[in-house]
Amino acid sequence: MRAVLEQLEERRAQARSGGGARRVAAQHAKGKLTARERLDVLLDPDSFEEFDMYVTHRATDFGMAQSKVPGDGVVTGWGTINGRLVYVFSQDFTVLGGSLSETHAQKICKIMDMAVRNGAPVIGLNDSGGARIQEGVASLAGYAEVFRRNAEASGIVPQLSLVMGPCAGGAVYSPAMTDFIFMVRDSSYMFVTGPDVVKTVTNESVTAEALGGAGTHTRISSVADAAFENDVEALEAARRFFDFLPLNNRQPVPQRPSFDDPARLDMRLDTLVPDSAARPYDMRELVLALADDGDFFELQADFAGNILIGLIRLDGQTVGVVANQPLVLAGCLDIDSSRKAARFVRFCDAFSIPILTLVDVPGFLPGTAQEHGGVIKHGAKLLFAYSEATVPMVTVITRKAYGGAYDVMASKHIGADVNYAWPTAEIAVMGAKGAAEILYRSELADPDAIAARTREYEARFANPFVAAERGFIDEVIMPHSTRRRVVRAFAMLRGKQTETRWRKHDNIPL
Repeated sequence: MRAVLEQLEERRAQARSGGGARRVAAQHAKGKLTARERLDVLLDPDSFEEFDMYVTHRATDFGMAQSKVPGDGVVTGWGTINGRLVYVFSQDFTVLGGSLSETHAQKICKIMDMAVRNGAPVIGLNDSGGARIQEGVASLAGYAEVFRRNAEASGIVPQLSLVMGPCAGGAVYSPAMTDFIFMVRDSSYMFVTGPDVVKTVTNESVTAEALGGAGTHTRISSVADAAFENDVEALEAARRFFDFLPLNNRQPVPQRPSFDDPARLDMRLDTLVPDSAARPYDMRELVLALADDGDFFELQADFAGNILIGLIRLDGQTVGVVANQPLVLAGCLDIDSSRKAARFVRFCDAFSIPILTLVDVPGFLPGTAQEHGGVIKHGAKLLFAYSEATVPMVTVITRKAYGGAYDVMASKHIGADVNYAWPTAEIAVMGAKGAAEILYRSELADPDAIAARTREYEARFANPFVAAERGFIDEVIMPHSTRRRVVRAFAMLRGKQTETRWRKHDNIPL
């Protein structure tokens, strides 16, 4: 019996050593943790239960029969984060560059299938050189099996990808199909074709970092949702982010104990909006003032800054926030901000996360670049996302809500449940000056007359009361009482139920 136990321990030690001491040292020299070290940071202590530790590949071509390592380049299993179940896989770059083989893919698929059956999120730690060339089409088939499961799990369990090293070629599509992607600066990158292929085909010289690094994907492409300085920061952020999420689409959002008074008043908000409608202010200040303990997990902070998205807690309950940002492009909606917000709204709706919308929007950004880029269809994505959402939705208009953008930003007309406005709100077809110049075109030659007409229009429409008189605004509230009113509104909406007609799926304007 002792010999058998010793043999088991030897096999475990061999599997845990990965690609060997030399390759582990090379991984550390790059400032990267190993696959198992990453799981130690991500999961609660002693909570990880590993599956398929002894699996090896089946390939024999190109001398692969002599290159078998237990685990085959990926560590899979389940554990807990702050006591809540999560399924994980962590690719091991020290074993054949973390390349994906047929059996490597089967291990990942097994975990994803279990996650869907048992209703728990999946977190993937990606660090791979791509498909294992020696296995040819078998490795490509493995990727396709993983992709299919990403699609099948979408909207059923949350999926989070942490790209912690190379992720190239077909490997990028699995993270792209998950709900969120976190990257590590200077050590992770994603691209379909690498710098060498780009140079050959297009004659462009570009580094891996410029082509698909964390900076590129958080600021330019919007592929990634956040970037962090090192592996530990990224993994700790994943733990914090996980706490906001429900385990699956049938469970309510987590409720955490809160010591922040739900009826707290914040007198600073009474002076947040400047006296001049032309002056910007930071909408993030309002988000932080409303959130429990000022805790706001912002997503895509470096992309489309004219809109803010992220998760907060109100009286301990997770709430998704979508907010126009007057500091950037005056808070106008455009192609990028519409796409950014639409995907987030759909995620929140899929997992029953209530949505708080903070509105200060003068309209859609004008210009040929926007029109030629398809702002009509991209703007319609956000409109569609809000219109189909069935979760509790509360909207607060702080200042401008002009034109079609007023409709799009969770107006009463497209399904918001409770719509509040501050006394500073201006709900109209357009700004007063532009409206006066159109309505009184014959008086354009007289600046004084136009100024008088502008003041007249402002007095009539640049306030929330016309909309309130029609029931489009439920109440005009004092800014300092916003947290109390919003918390109470969401509490009232917790029992919300809706009926929808059967359909296979919608056809959002992609």
